[in-house]
Amino acid sequence: MGPGPSNCSHRVLEAMSNPVLGHMHPECLQIMDEVKEGIKYIFQTLNDATMCISGAGHSGMEAALCNLIEDGDVVLMGITGVWGHRAGDMARRYGAEVHYVEASFGRALSHEEITFAFEAHRPKVFFIAQGDSSTGIIQQNIRELGELCRKYDCFLIVDTVASLGGTEFLMDEWKVDVAYTGSQKTLGGPAGLTPISFSKRALTRIRKRKTKPKVYYFDILLIGQYWGCYGTPRIYHHTISSTLLYGLREALAHFCAVGLKAVVRRHQECSKRLQLGIEELGLEMFVSREDERLSTVNTIKVPFGVDWKKVAEYAMRKYSVEVSGGLGPTVEHVFRIGLMGENATVERVDMVLSILNEAIQSSKLGIKTDLSKI
Repeated sequence: MGPGPSNCSHRVLEAMSNPVLGHMHPECLQIMDEVKEGIKYIFQTLNDATMCISGAGHSGMEAALCNLIEDGDVVLMGITGVWGHRAGDMARRYGAEVHYVEASFGRALSHEEITFAFEAHRPKVFFIAQGDSSTGIIQQNIRELGELCRKYDCFLIVDTVASLGGTEFLMDEWKVDVAYTGSQKTLGGPAGLTPISFSKRALTRIRKRKTKPKVYYFDILLIGQYWGCYGTPRIYHHTISSTLLYGLREALAHFCAVGLKAVVRRHQECSKRLQLGIEELGLEMFVSREDERLSTVNTIKVPFGVDWKKVAEYAMRKYSVEVSGGLGPTVEHVFRIGLMGENATVERVDMVLSILNEAIQSSKLGIKTDLSKI
């Protein structure tokens, strides 16, 4: 119950036990087509260029930046945690001039802060994480950012790895140019395939590039041809894992059967229950504003004098439950509790609250015992 991966359902695990298929077998290509339709649903898009990158969530970040950036392009990164900095590191390697607009610690970015940065830097590409798993912050104003990017002739990349399924996301309606997510978070699939979608506007820019994308493996025109996105004969690009496709297909099928709105509602209700429980335990959420709290990855301040590692070790050793510490700017400051997919249930919320309280009390008792020996 950390920030991911989440537990796979028995249905997903069973699907992954099927025999391996060749990456160009008709049955494998059919499964890819079905996965593609599922991805369109979860992103709420009709984009033809919708597919998976063979790789973990970082491969989606790489593919988005690799295809949109050419040497000298000005790229603006929205920072609410660690992921904007990670994207900035990647963008520099693709030859971009990178600038940052950074939120106050523990806060989301305001529309005014972002607009001011647009005025100052006039970016060609803007990157933002809808939900930052390092801080537990959600960026609620993506709809406004799509309009802002069109006004400045800028391309909008949205990282939804930690947020999709836990909050509303409407790719086409919000004018998002590239979106990607993680298969191993709210979807409850195996890590290793990254759903991604490019708008027609983004695709036009990519086709008009002066140079080819710098990494062959992330060239979306080639990957899309393998996935049958462009109405042209399929080509061999790389050997996709049919085993991972089985798992993702089942995860998407379950997600679609439940329905997007119902999935989002369940994740939000579970997060609210957790937040109330945290308050009752005398603990404090890291993100002060309720409307800026990510429902899927919940960040709780580590109490003064408590060693978060000992708390996490206690939970794992005694109950086989994962509770994570911070990442990037929140290292040593927070616990991160993931409520995603199979783990977004009332029963799991109550369980993790009980275990967290017990583990913290055990840690405090250990401190008192050590002090008594002095």
